[in-house]
Amino acid sequence: MREGMRVAACAAVAGTLASCQALPDPAPVPAVAVSRTHCGEGWTAPHPGAQVFHLRNTGNLAATARLVDPRTGVVFGEVDQLGPGAERDLSVVLGGGRYAFRCLPEAHDPVTGPTVQVAGPVVRMPSALPVSENDLLEPLRRYREYVRGGLDGLVTDTERLRSAVRAGSPQARDWWLTAHLDYERLGAAYGAFGDFDEAINGEDTGFHRLERGLWSGADPRELGPVADRLAEDVAALRADFEQQRIDPLDLGLRAHEILENTLQFELTGRNDQGSGSTLATARANLDGTYAVLDVLRPLLVGRYPELPATDAALQRVRDELDRHRGTPLDALPRRDRQRLNGFVGEALERLAPIAALCEPRRTP
Repeated sequence: MREGMRVAACAAVAGTLASCQALPDPAPVPAVAVSRTHCGEGWTAPHPGAQVFHLRNTGNLAATARLVDPRTGVVFGEVDQLGPGAERDLSVVLGGGRYAFRCLPEAHDPVTGPTVQVAGPVVRMPSALPVSENDLLEPLRRYREYVRGGLDGLVTDTERLRSAVRAGSPQARDWWLTAHLDYERLGAAYGAFGDFDEAINGEDTGFHRLERGLWSGADPRELGPVADRLAEDVAALRADFEQQRIDPLDLGLRAHEILENTLQFELTGRNDQGSGSTLATARANLDGTYAVLDVLRPLLVGRYPELPATDAALQRVRDELDRHRGTPLDALPRRDRQRLNGFVGEALERLAPIAALCEPRRTP
């Protein structure tokens, strides 16, 4: 059985037969070679429109195969890590133009196969110029600066929270919310926080442990050690962050995942431990989404035609959350909750392709 496709899905048309009858076998799909020495050979009948390429690794190394514009390097389809002797189908829709297969064998330079001319009108097709790790260096630098600034503010506000808790001050709740939202704006960096994330923002630790105590009227003497530990963990995280690395792949993934987690945990009320602040947390998460999108924007312009529509979808989420600022989730009318969830769902659909577009790939 052939391996599953990575890039595109084939369309299937189902019908019914009036009577059972023998049908001719479908015409075989010619195999296109993937290897260092025969890359792209076997594409013998170029034509526009929907088609399936049957790729076969004829070499002795695993290789990624891409269908590209040989002049610009724009990618129209990709099969990742095809093992020696393995076969896989790649479905694409082609317009008129020049195409070639590019093979990227492990530990070797890319090889570009023969250029094939497809006759017909030039049409707009799903495609993207690959993003390299070098392309992501500047977005990563800018995001690290954002996280450093956020952690500095978090350290300061958590110390104020500790002091208010120790003093039994009624302002402890306000400082809790301020510090917690500081943390929630750093969503794309959680992978670099390691065990600190669980200690600081776990279901039964850190901020959430304090939240339950502050909104249930617990004795300040009981909450003091919790606030101490939280402040110590936050300070340790800030010191440790300079030695941590943010995975380049995480930036594109988090553009979608931050808001996805918001829908799952905040907009269902699952994370609320008594403060009624889940909509405020969702707003902080949205700020975190914007922070990721802003550093990736130079790479997305020209690669993602839906970027303006994505911005518009996120603005609708922002406007809706701002309209309900200070309202507990359970006080939100059902119609407004459905409206908000719909806006978030639309934004998630727009954000979903960014992970694939910004995945670092080998380039010639």
